[in-house]
Amino acid sequence: MRQGRGNLVWKCAALGACAIVVAACASSQARQGASLSSDPSLVSTGPPEGGVNVQSGSEEDFIVNVGRRTFFGEGSAALDETAKVTLDKQALWLNQHPQWKVKVQGFADDPGTTAEQKALSQKRAEAVRDYLASKGVSPDRMKAKGYGRDRLVGDCADIECQAQNRRVITNPQEEPDS
Repeated sequence: MRQGRGNLVWKCAALGACAIVVAACASSQARQGASLSSDPSLVSTGPPEGGVNVQSGSEEDFIVNVGRRTFFGEGSAALDETAKVTLDKQALWLNQHPQWKVKVQGFADDPGTTAEQKALSQKRAEAVRDYLASKGVSPDRMKAKGYGRDRLVGDCADIECQAQNRRVITNPQEEPDS
């Protein structure tokens, strides 16, 4: 009986230690999340970095190291600070690699008619194009097109999923679309 009680004490101590570690990790993650949300330059809109070996100046380089997606609030074509951080990286890359053209594709999953969503997605694409042009990317290298609800990331009711559909994708192209 005494040995069983000793095992119980060890198990309780181990569980207590695990609880402390989990609480510390949760607290650390909460602090990191708070600091990321307060500094838009720390928020990544592209794939995670590290361990990816891509050729500089390639389309894959743009996708992996720059990020091609810009997100918008519901019913809005306004660029927030996070979007501008991404677009500043895009402009820098495009100015360093003038051989690339870009197709700026806008999408919407917002309340409204099909025509309203198409118009909003066009405004989003134009907002991105105009911002890139303001950073020195020649307008002749860019084509903006809105697609409305076409090509949804997900067809869903929850807000997190719908927010993924409120985006513009900047696609580098060697030859412009006709």
